[in-house]
Amino acid sequence: MRRTSADGDAAAEFHDFFERHYAELARLAHLLTGEADAADDLAADALLALWHRWDRVRAAEHPAAYARGVVANLARSRIRSAVRERRRIALFWSQHATHTDDPDIPSVVDVQGALRTLPFRKRACVVLRHAFDLSERDTALSLGISVGTVKSQTSKAMAQLERLLGGRAATHLMGKTWTS
Repeated sequence: MRRTSADGDAAAEFHDFFERHYAELARLAHLLTGEADAADDLAADALLALWHRWDRVRAAEHPAAYARGVVANLARSRIRSAVRERRRIALFWSQHATHTDDPDIPSVVDVQGALRTLPFRKRACVVLRHAFDLSERDTALSLGISVGTVKSQTSKAMAQLERLLGGRAATHLMGKTWTS
């Protein structure tokens, strides 16, 4: 594909816009969301969206104002998603509240430590299957893997936990005392 002079001008112009406004957009994202980690991502996402529409954006009377609007919309979307996620979590815990009278704190710490040694997929399978009581199918859907993978990863993880914890693993995982 042959690049034209106009393409080069647009790219140079966008690069200049990026250099002048990235920090401002990241700061705006941080102030809107309160999340320093998300600020850079939101600013980058906004600039990527601007790049895809650069011909229209650069023709606008106030491209920087347009960019701030994009950041504000992305921040609003992120905040709404976070609120929805918090509500789902609160609803889940209100429906699945488990109460243990006297958790064995040292065992809880041991199980949590052992879980951290597992690779993410194995840990996720065990946690979703045993702490959240999800079916193999629901676990597979949650993780985007097959039911067979859930079965094998859970089995391997439980065997690894048994080696690390001895007989306590099944007791504490099935008894849910490790989530206290």
